[in-house]
Amino acid sequence: MTSRRGLLLRLSTLTGAAGLSGCSSLLARQAVSPTGDLDPNPRADELPMRQHAWNDALRRDDADNELLPRHFRLYMLDLDVSPSDSAAETVELAMRTLEDAYEFNSEGLLHMLGWGTSYFDTHGSLDASPIRSPRVLSRTDDPDLQAFDAILVLASDVPSQLAAAESAMFDTRPTLAGADVQGRLGNVFSVADRRGGFIGEGLPAAHADAEGVPSTIPESAPMFSGFFSGRSGSQASEDRVTISDGPHAGGTTMHLSRLNESFDNWWELAQSERVQRMFSAEFSQEDIDRGDLPFADMVREHASEDGQVGHWEKVARARKDGEPIILRRDFNTVDGGQAGIHFLSLQAHLGDFEATRDAMNGWWLREEHEDLRDRQNNGLLEFIEVVTRANFYVPPRDKRAFPST
Repeated sequence: MTSRRGLLLRLSTLTGAAGLSGCSSLLARQAVSPTGDLDPNPRADELPMRQHAWNDALRRDDADNELLPRHFRLYMLDLDVSPSDSAAETVELAMRTLEDAYEFNSEGLLHMLGWGTSYFDTHGSLDASPIRSPRVLSRTDDPDLQAFDAILVLASDVPSQLAAAESAMFDTRPTLAGADVQGRLGNVFSVADRRGGFIGEGLPAAHADAEGVPSTIPESAPMFSGFFSGRSGSQASEDRVTISDGPHAGGTTMHLSRLNESFDNWWELAQSERVQRMFSAEFSQEDIDRGDLPFADMVREHASEDGQVGHWEKVARARKDGEPIILRRDFNTVDGGQAGIHFLSLQAHLGDFEATRDAMNGWWLREEHEDLRDRQNNGLLEFIEVVTRANFYVPPRDKRAFPST
């Protein structure tokens, strides 16, 4: 069997010392067709140019918050071929297969194809790319810092559609929702890791047998914490997380972490205590229910007076022009039998995610009170552990097949 290292060396040799720049003249034509031979994407006019532009396709609740699809699947991909016109055409046709089969919304199928640090590093262009290798961002975690060539993100309210799409992309399924399978990602990539999860009322309670989740979790809980993730005031806009200029304009960066959660003790706390730890001492359950969460920047005062701070009030300090700087599309998981979160965030620059995590660490508050420690009384840090990190670039739709620098 060819080793992964041997394959990377072979691919690097095939693409030449110039790295991906040697392929750019071939792949730049992919705005219409990777090879120049494909017809233009027949759905180009009805689909957003930004792969990460999902918000207009999402359901909304009574408070006008966007609601993510209830089910997710993530595929970490290793490249099995060298970049070429033929490979780029296969990738483009595979993505068009998904677009032809289902409407681009929660009831159909939402998707993104991103490219990882391994892809850019293999071809000598990681430094010129908009991403970098993941870093350890906390002295209380020791995550596996991972590198992949690509990632496929699929999301839908209908689990069977995710299963069908997986079979079409990586197996031999001949049609997808009545449409012929034009191309398969499995002809270009192998699946290095497959991850799944969910978000929405009823789903966390349906997985109460996982480690870290008590059997008493209420049916109404949308996540294992019991709180809704994704309130509009706590999320960056899609415009803010889009790279505005340069060769990667129109795309975004993606950070993906796996966090293990241990919420057995969480549900033993009073509801008011859970609100304080998740949000802030200044809020009540009624405030949370209304979605009325004005940011007052009182975290230092809460630290010194209470010896405890909330998760939200720390993270909310990581803002620019008064607005959040990352767009979260995170969801719960029980992969491996352990409760957790696949924390998927989008941002224009990875430094925005790192600044947000630095604010979440809360170490700058430790001198305010002796009871406030690295984990204890420090928001959610007592209940979570980061176990993996990986970074990706999500190009605009017309450059999603083998992006060049």
